[in-house]
Amino acid sequence: MQKSGNSGIVYLIGAGPGDPGLITVRGLECLRRADVVVYDYLANPGFLAEAPKAEHIYVGKSRGRHHTPQEQINVLLAEKARLGKVVARLKGGDPFLFGRGGEEARFLRQEGIHFEVVPGVTAGFAAAAYAGIPLTHRDFTATLSLVSGHEDPSRKMSRIDWSKLASGGDTLVFYMGMTNLPVIAERLMAHGRPPGTPVAIIRWATTPRQETLTARLDDVVERARNAQIGPPAIIVIGEVVTLREELRWFDNRPLFGRRILVTRAADQAGDFCDLLRQEGADPILCPLIEIVPPQSWEELDEALERLPETDILVLTSANAVRIFLARLRETGRDLRALHGTTIVAVGPKTAAALEALGLSPDLIPENHHAEGVVNLLRKHGIAGRRILYPRAELARDLIPREMEAAGAEVISPIAYRTVLPEGTDPLLNEKLEGGLDAVTFTSPSTVENFMHLTGPQARKRLSGAAVFSIGPQTTAAAMRLGLTVAAEAESSTIEAIVIAMTDYFLEANSAPRKNSNPNAGPWTPQG
Repeated sequence: MQKSGNSGIVYLIGAGPGDPGLITVRGLECLRRADVVVYDYLANPGFLAEAPKAEHIYVGKSRGRHHTPQEQINVLLAEKARLGKVVARLKGGDPFLFGRGGEEARFLRQEGIHFEVVPGVTAGFAAAAYAGIPLTHRDFTATLSLVSGHEDPSRKMSRIDWSKLASGGDTLVFYMGMTNLPVIAERLMAHGRPPGTPVAIIRWATTPRQETLTARLDDVVERARNAQIGPPAIIVIGEVVTLREELRWFDNRPLFGRRILVTRAADQAGDFCDLLRQEGADPILCPLIEIVPPQSWEELDEALERLPETDILVLTSANAVRIFLARLRETGRDLRALHGTTIVAVGPKTAAALEALGLSPDLIPENHHAEGVVNLLRKHGIAGRRILYPRAELARDLIPREMEAAGAEVISPIAYRTVLPEGTDPLLNEKLEGGLDAVTFTSPSTVENFMHLTGPQARKRLSGAAVFSIGPQTTAAAMRLGLTVAAEAESSTIEAIVIAMTDYFLEANSAPRKNSNPNAGPWTPQG
């Protein structure tokens, strides 16, 4: 149902069970066109970044209490739509499966408000899949029952036919059943379900905080109490639970559940966070540097004027590539200005950045550091050659010093600076309060800014967290400032630092551990 004229529309969107990758393409399309986003506590608030200009209204729960009564939510949706707004109602899981989406849709229909239902991945299906439990399997089950466990145990009459459920449903999936778990187990056994029936409880499903407890029907209540597993959780009952150990794939990844601080610049952190998530980690983004232009373009512009005289262009980061070529265009030039110039890229990431912009490097050293560039160029002979090295303001002087000593003329204008982003101090304190398993540093500046912000308490604030470095210069900065580096990447790439972390944690403790802050909320928006 489409918006027409000045009338608004409400999209009832299933946001999925927690993993932001499980929202549907249609759900994202509707969210991105929203003027208003109304969301509950089971919908990942990271989705709000998809509608940054929209009004965001939280109507979930807080410490077990309803933040906004359902009747008020219904009225709110209608009122916003009457103003001609496009309203995205984000609901955890699927809006029409134990999500009260049907109530909202009926109210909107009665009020004459246009609406559209966008189905989502329901929590029961996703929780079982992420726990390695197939809800149906021809060797184990022919039927599947989805049941609301949110019944008042004091009711004289249950809406659930326990005798049929106990004997007729091979696999049972209970939603919202943790409070009534003793009642569920007791009534199933009382109506004939064998006490030894396998049970799985999956909490915070599909997120890095996922916990899965397996038990028998006759001891699940005691074991859940001892493990202090509470809502939100899905309860799966049936023989298919026995397949979990064979089919586990999500919560046995090497970095599963590890909260890892990512200090890289915000516009470069996406790929790093994605790699960490692939290994099961919970990346906590807190950029400690921001890439900004030099205070003056004069030096670089003068160097660009003399490009026809330049023999070698040395680029030692993806930042240098991006900024150098952008300035080339801004001064009225294009890639033809580099004809006849030998281009040196410090490593594969810098080379990839060049290739993405239509250039292939001529030379890449085996050692992806400044030292590698120096050794490579010495082998090629640089006496009498003119070298252009656009650099960061705080870059080491190794390349110009060594190249000049070898007889080259080196021009090294400042192409960019790294500064501390505004508002980082409170953000870093917030991230540290949540507890961390690891901190990653991808440049000396990230180390220096971290120590500057945390001050004398730095090592104490990092208690229990392992420190990982992307390369020797970053490691040297960390050690100079009193930090112990657990592992250094073999090459200066984010892929290598992830491998270093994986190897470290596999060796230190192969078993994943729970979130280091058990009282933390389900989501920390990452900006």
